[in-house]
Amino acid sequence: MTKLIYFAWVRERIGKGEEELELPETVRTVSDLLVHLKTLGDEYEEALKFPEAIRVALDQEHADHGELVAGVKEIGLFPPMTGG
Repeated sequence: MTKLIYFAWVRERIGKGEEELELPETVRTVSDLLVHLKTLGDEYEEALKFPEAIRVALDQEHADHGELVAGVKEIGLFPPMTGG
């Protein structure tokens, strides 16, 4: 099982802050994960409508969308940082 944690408007659109999922073997990279999550329901589809805008942390380390997720225990998904 992999723990997914959702932040900011990703959490708001999905409707939960975190969950544990058994990822299918086809999910090898962060990009694969985002594609898979969009199949879980309309709320996921809406939250991940623009996957290139989603930032990801694997075990609390920022990661590119091409990085492998095998063996990762925690994946954080959050929108781009904005500052002011």
